[in-house]
Amino acid sequence: MAKKQNREALPSKQEILDYLKRAPGETARRDIARAFGVKNEGRAELRRLIRELEDEGKIERSGRRVVQTETLGPVGAIDVMSVDEDGDLLCLPANWRGETEPPMIRLSARRAAKLKPVPGVGDRLLARLRPAGDDGYEADVIKAIGKAAHRFLAVFRKARGQAVAEPVERRARNRFVIERGDEAQAKDGDLVWIEAKHARGYGPQRARVREIAGHIDDRHAYSLIALAGRGAPMHFPPEALQEAEEAESPLLGDRADLRDAPLVTIDPEDARDHDDAVFAAPDDDPKNEGGYRVVVAIADVSYFVPEGGALDREALRRGNSIYLPDRVVPMLPERLSADLCSLIEGEDRACLAVEMKISKSGRKLSHRFMRGLMRSAAKLSYGDAQKIIEGGGASKEIADVVRTLHAAFRARWEERRHRAPLDLDLPERRIILDADGRVARVERRERYDAHRLIEEFMILANIAAAETLEQRRTPRIYRVHDAPDPERLEATREYLEELGYSLAKGGSVRPANFNQILKLAEARNEKEMISEVILRAQKQAVYSTENLGHFGLNIPRYAHFTSPIRRYADLTVHRALVAALNFGPGAQSPREAAQLERIAEQISDYERRAMAAEREASDRYLAEYLAGRVGAEFEGRIRGVTRFGLFVTLDETGADGFIPMRLLGRERFRFVEERHSVIGESSGGAYRLGQPVRVALAEATPLTGGLRFEMISDPIPDAAPRGKRTATKTAGKKSKRRGGARRRTPKKKQKRG
Repeated sequence: MAKKQNREALPSKQEILDYLKRAPGETARRDIARAFGVKNEGRAELRRLIRELEDEGKIERSGRRVVQTETLGPVGAIDVMSVDEDGDLLCLPANWRGETEPPMIRLSARRAAKLKPVPGVGDRLLARLRPAGDDGYEADVIKAIGKAAHRFLAVFRKARGQAVAEPVERRARNRFVIERGDEAQAKDGDLVWIEAKHARGYGPQRARVREIAGHIDDRHAYSLIALAGRGAPMHFPPEALQEAEEAESPLLGDRADLRDAPLVTIDPEDARDHDDAVFAAPDDDPKNEGGYRVVVAIADVSYFVPEGGALDREALRRGNSIYLPDRVVPMLPERLSADLCSLIEGEDRACLAVEMKISKSGRKLSHRFMRGLMRSAAKLSYGDAQKIIEGGGASKEIADVVRTLHAAFRARWEERRHRAPLDLDLPERRIILDADGRVARVERRERYDAHRLIEEFMILANIAAAETLEQRRTPRIYRVHDAPDPERLEATREYLEELGYSLAKGGSVRPANFNQILKLAEARNEKEMISEVILRAQKQAVYSTENLGHFGLNIPRYAHFTSPIRRYADLTVHRALVAALNFGPGAQSPREAAQLERIAEQISDYERRAMAAEREASDRYLAEYLAGRVGAEFEGRIRGVTRFGLFVTLDETGADGFIPMRLLGRERFRFVEERHSVIGESSGGAYRLGQPVRVALAEATPLTGGLRFEMISDPIPDAAPRGKRTATKTAGKKSKRRGGARRRTPKKKQKRG
């Protein structure tokens, strides 16, 4: 009877969503249960409801935390940030709780003009919101509800007695006038935080300075802007630096002596911290004929950074190191990251190592962890290691180690082929700066067997860490990558079918299903385009105390262990292993174990912060690099399709830019969301996600990192079946009757190339 009563007390799905909208701060499943009085057997039913909402793509779970997906509801509060060149108001959601950059919201000039009074920069509005593609929404205002308090990072300028602020955010395109009394002692060239003041129409927009963040003439201003804009810590507190200076390396004591093992580090050429070293030899066990013994040694950061100290608090506040074109913002002070914890060639260093036996077919047979003292036999770059693999020169000892590592890797690669992880392998680029801190060139990162070798053995060590902690029942943080949600998967399936690819229906999709499509796409010379489509179907990997497996790697349990110098997640795993295996000081405490769920959520957020800062700094450097080439034409690919235009990534540099809809061609183009396309209403030609195109650079703004392109390539024939083309044309007529967006600026005559 009690079970029935609990069922009757369950909230509906809509009630759960409404509660998540109202709930202050972070929400866990237990908070939902408590809010609706769900107890005992009813909790299982509540978990089922939450899982269904997740499958429907309406919420996401990170550990036990429950959040609505990073989309906006049909009605919400928005803040007007600026006015674009067409008079449209550009807005942001007033209370964005997502972990990524908030979406752009556009209120058309035509709709804004109908309102009394006409809204302007600084207004907060209640609006109906309609999705407008991969990167935005359109707004219909219901009413004004007050004044916005959005803060911008801007450059303060003073000339001829007038002070202005030029925002560094791409969406805030206006200059703001700073009136006397609102300057807060800012000087010309200062980077300042400003707050928009209420304004309407096309007159000067005004703001007040709230805080000074730095100076634009700093040699590394682009990185400073990215870090300050994301709130990333840049300076270590004195107490953390003092702890780092007082740290001392441990003696051998009870540690395993690995100093005679020829462990080698293999890293990028410019690496300053070396937190992993590897060694391999043929296994002398007759039961494992043709197999290998592989040792992965990792810097023993847990010994130097005990839980609860000043170093630990600061490391958690950072979450991870941030890698920018001109600098690294480390998680740990340089005394540790580049010295005591770094596995420097020829120096005794404390380590936590795992010895793994693998068969000749690459299967892991066993593993054991040890806390040791090691001495790196060689510091190799990926290029050095690749030359040795290909028969290049090195001492016999080092050459033997590297070639045996490669042989063990080839065995492991065979096992990987059977495991079939997701094989996207998207291109990566590296920005190279000259002595003056300007971009000298942009290089495409080469992918050698040496890279794959290190990656594969790090993955294997991470698997071993997760397995050991599960066996010992020690609280732990997993690295999880959940399977795609069904709704997004179905949309991807339909789109791939239009492009001539078939993704199996029904049942659970595995990485191998995507790999079959990628293999066909490679044969058709469309792998980059299809990789982009498949990537958009995936969920984002996060840290969690709840094991959801790792879909991309096709691994049932996985924990980050191999980079504790630069990732806090790995440090928690080290402490857990020290506790589980009774390795001595630096072990996980009961207090830390109880907080792992909160820590996992926090470092997932900080990982996204780091990724955003890295991307924004790179965008600004690339915009400066291309600023002298306005008018030049480039090859690229469409990486985003919206109601407002297209996002294009250049093949040469990886730089991202935008093409407004009015610059696509002379005819009217209309956005078709389910097909990731914009389609010409006269010709029926399409521009679609992943399509290779040729564009001309129309504008580059280094301060914001913004690039604007004009389309040179003609649209391609619409790939949709006849029925879908007809439906689309009809929808276009409906859109026109309802007052859909119209082009306000005549298309310029385009160059052909």
